[in-house]
Amino acid sequence: MRASFFAACGSVALTALGAIASCSSDRGIRETNQDDADAEATGSADDAQAFDAGVPDEPRTDSGARDSGARDSGSFDGGPLPVVCASAPCATSLVTTRGRSDDDNAEGFCALLDDGKVACWGANGAGQLGRGAGANSVTAAHVVGLSDIVQLDHTCALDSDGGIWCWGTGPFLRNDAGAVTTERTPLKLALPPAKSVGLGVGVACASVDDGVTCWGENSSRIVSAESAAVLAPQVISVPPGASIRDVVVGNAAFVLREDRETVSWGAKTLIARVSSLAVDPYPRPIALAGVSSIDVTSDSACATAAGIGYCWGRAMRPATFTDLPFERGLPVPVVTPEPIVQIATTRSIEAWVSNKTIIQPQRWCAVAASGNVYCWGYNASGQAGDGTTDHALEAVQVDLPERAVEVRTMPDATCALLTSGEVYCWGSNDYGQLGSGTIGEPSSIPQRVVLP
Repeated sequence: MRASFFAACGSVALTALGAIASCSSDRGIRETNQDDADAEATGSADDAQAFDAGVPDEPRTDSGARDSGARDSGSFDGGPLPVVCASAPCATSLVTTRGRSDDDNAEGFCALLDDGKVACWGANGAGQLGRGAGANSVTAAHVVGLSDIVQLDHTCALDSDGGIWCWGTGPFLRNDAGAVTTERTPLKLALPPAKSVGLGVGVACASVDDGVTCWGENSSRIVSAESAAVLAPQVISVPPGASIRDVVVGNAAFVLREDRETVSWGAKTLIARVSSLAVDPYPRPIALAGVSSIDVTSDSACATAAGIGYCWGRAMRPATFTDLPFERGLPVPVVTPEPIVQIATTRSIEAWVSNKTIIQPQRWCAVAASGNVYCWGYNASGQAGDGTTDHALEAVQVDLPERAVEVRTMPDATCALLTSGEVYCWGSNDYGQLGSGTIGEPSSIPQRVVLP
């Protein structure tokens, strides 16, 4: 099944949405429902009809995109379907790992299990697996020393007492202020009890009782307005508002509140609001209301609000994938076949080949309120999951054995968490990131990960 996925690529002025999306964050929080194995997404058929599930009549010839138009968001209030653990092992959330730097293309994934442990698979060059030095892993295995974990973001975890544990490569407060180190087993950070943690490349933030604290590399002014140096933990002056639900970090930082207001600061085009062309170190509300989830990389971001996906930052024109990338400073709506509850994006990759820069196009996946998964964009390794390696210029539905709760994307591979707590992956397998027990052979159809 295919449907057009991009809206017009020009700047879009967004006003507050009449509907409010689900208040539950999709980002690595352990939450299961043991009672309702047949739970459906919230919202009526009338709600879903507020979204155009068909393909618009004519494509836009300037960009190959189709304009989503001004849609009535109706009263959609759906959230992700719950995980129902029928048997162990059972995953309750899913994240991607991070390499040594933004140029490190090694891929892997981690899952939070319902017993409070964490399992990872894929690349281990930067200690991403959290079980010591060693080769990449084609099978999922436990991160050593972790228990009673309630939230996971990349290679940082939050325990039930608010302790933050991190492994891999990042600003883990080992020695010099917020300097980046490599920790091959989990290290507990010397921070006050936290409510959530977000890990970027070389920078991290946590929500604590008195607000938000950030530390690490500061070129995007996430940690401080005063200096580009690597910094020890700093308290961020976030405007007053509702309780903080989550903090998400890339080259910009986002604070999601319980009333679905979102504030941002950091790298210019990623902050999703009118600002100067320079970095903006001062948290302010973004130009999108009712946000239920955000996914951010070093150069792009996407969010869901009232069942609609929005993206901004660096983008490729989807008609050909041959034009140079351009920047979108404000959220642009994405056309999907049905209302969505979560969207995942990837950073763009640049390589120097034959004396010229080659840019690998981006890709995206989304989970619908129904539990269907759709992917589009770059597909050379089958990472769109439709059984082909043709670039998905339109959204394609992934053939999964069950409905999905969330989906996670890396440039060359994808994994999805299903309502049963099983994880399926597809795409490239150069690092064992499919968790299928083999390495090297890609798969354009989903493969089940054997969890420990």
